[in-house]
Amino acid sequence: MAEESYDEECDYLFKAVLIGDSAVGKSNLLSRFSRDEFRLDSKPTIGVDFAYRNVRVGDKTIKAQIWDTAGQERFRAITSSYYRGALGALLIYDITRRITFKNIGKWLSELRGFSSPETVVVLVGNKSDLGQSREVEEEEGKTLAESEGLYFLETSALENQNVEEAFLSMIGRIHEVLTQKTAVDNRPNGDGNNESNGAVIPPSSAGYWHVQVVHLHRVQQI
Repeated sequence: MAEESYDEECDYLFKAVLIGDSAVGKSNLLSRFSRDEFRLDSKPTIGVDFAYRNVRVGDKTIKAQIWDTAGQERFRAITSSYYRGALGALLIYDITRRITFKNIGKWLSELRGFSSPETVVVLVGNKSDLGQSREVEEEEGKTLAESEGLYFLETSALENQNVEEAFLSMIGRIHEVLTQKTAVDNRPNGDGNNESNGAVIPPSSAGYWHVQVVHLHRVQQI
């Protein structure tokens, strides 16, 4: 699926990042979303990895370029540069390890320091299939998300619960934000035409918001 998504032409390219402590399940969430795969023997990400997945918004194809950033402290300096140009982020913790939830504040601060204020952030409590080992209650995640203005979901990469919803809600909200912003930016033209030229958002462009305006529809999987 990753190869097909890479080769297929798209109308837009959205860059997003997965962030959070090591071993919270970032790589398996990405592989589940991009290839519908899960690996019990998944090893820690070294530096940064990424995958593609195409989704549809109305009649437009959006190529989601998802970067899986290493959670280990020694890679923080490397991965910080990859926040730049990110239009969305999944901020992930492990519901069975409270320390990963406590560290969300540090990750969120780092993300906000390197990305645009308009970056769409979804807080994800992963490994919901391990409810018997839960250390972080779902209500705690909801409360944190509300206080920080984030979206929130609990997921299970193993059982494929809410994985699609987490990624697609982020992509749909990115599209909505960019559509609204471009419409506002084009309003002074006075010609009634709110459409700009179709553009692919370059991964290296920090804070660069340039898309073709289209009507927002329910995000659909290809």
